[in-house]
Amino acid sequence: MADWKKLEQKVSSGTYDEVLACLYSPGGEQTAVNKARERALHVIREFGRSFPENAEQAALFSGPGRTEIGGNHTDHQHGHVLCGSVDLDILACAAPNGENRIRIISEGHTPSEIFLDDLSAREEEKNRSSSFVRGVAAGIRERGFSLKGCDVYMVSDVLSGSGLSSSAAFEVLLGNVFNYFSCGGALDAEEIAKIGQYAENVYFGKPCGLMDQMGSSIGGAVSIDFADPAAPRVKKVEYDFARSGHALCIIDTGSCHSDLTDDYADVTKEMGAVASFFRKSVLREVPEKEFRDVLPELRIRCGDRAVLRAMHFYDDDRMAQEEAEALTDGDFDRFLSLVRASGLSSALHLQNLSTPSDPRQQAIPLAIALAEKLLDGTGAVRVHGGGFAGTIQAFVPEERLGMFRSGMDSVFGEGHCHVLHIRSLGGCVLLP
Repeated sequence: MADWKKLEQKVSSGTYDEVLACLYSPGGEQTAVNKARERALHVIREFGRSFPENAEQAALFSGPGRTEIGGNHTDHQHGHVLCGSVDLDILACAAPNGENRIRIISEGHTPSEIFLDDLSAREEEKNRSSSFVRGVAAGIRERGFSLKGCDVYMVSDVLSGSGLSSSAAFEVLLGNVFNYFSCGGALDAEEIAKIGQYAENVYFGKPCGLMDQMGSSIGGAVSIDFADPAAPRVKKVEYDFARSGHALCIIDTGSCHSDLTDDYADVTKEMGAVASFFRKSVLREVPEKEFRDVLPELRIRCGDRAVLRAMHFYDDDRMAQEEAEALTDGDFDRFLSLVRASGLSSALHLQNLSTPSDPRQQAIPLAIALAEKLLDGTGAVRVHGGGFAGTIQAFVPEERLGMFRSGMDSVFGEGHCHVLHIRSLGGCVLLP
């Protein structure tokens, strides 16, 4: 550990190159490492300019975005998901400030300040980034740790509203900052993820499951069973996507998630209504056969969309497990067929490709239709993340990648088709 000047010297000298390569250059390309080094130096120097009075020991932190690979809206019903951390992240330089406050500068945004003496949830902070800071701090304190005030300067290349979960990346980053400076590293990746979910549910006001935070915090491709959300079963999936012959693409359609909280909440509410019919709290507790045996009555009590969304849960919960098994077995063709089936279930049953409140906005269905035309029966494409707006995900054969990117960019804008990599480290402090 070092103050920011010493940290700058270490990064400049290449001391951190190995860990930077692990985060941003899975193939070890020197150009990518050089770019990552310059980005880290930028963050450190801007920290020094922004907090010139801070002479405490500084460190670098990363909170990655995550990609949902399988299990669309299954986590909040205690089902299975397959996800992975990606090489787009929030990178921060942080140091204790000896005060009872957290000062955060996120490049391009208004600075924020949170005092640690009152960490109760505030109604006026709902749907604002300051709620994440207060919520994560509260979650740390509730676990018995004494919080230290910090100064933080951060930059992000996690696409906002992209389904890569910039909110989880922020929560995981903050969790790692507090864990390092206030907890002595006592919290593991799963506990940091739970704190992030608590901040999002209670403070931000979004009733999300735990997949986003787990995918960001743990790192690599992971299969997660949420049968017991307090103690989810997490299993690393040992598969090198770089050897699949396919590129992982996230296409940003330019459509916005900002007014979709009710759409997300309706998914949880309607699946919950079906579970309540059986006097259960989540669909995982309801055997599929019992569900299918009473479909006529469920249609009357819960409505057809709720029934279809429950059907999606059972199918996608099963496919998320089968996708992990296919990757473990090295059967990428089988994996692709499951991704295609999962995408179809999201479209027809879950119905999260567009919002009913704005029928003119059909960016996700349009992107999927265009992608399927460009793939011409190869690869796979599906909605990505929570849906209703935002992004789609495609596995594109490498020989088609150039044509695919240009075709998607021609409709949605230059640079809207992003080629990502699954990175092996989740949220972390970058120590040499």
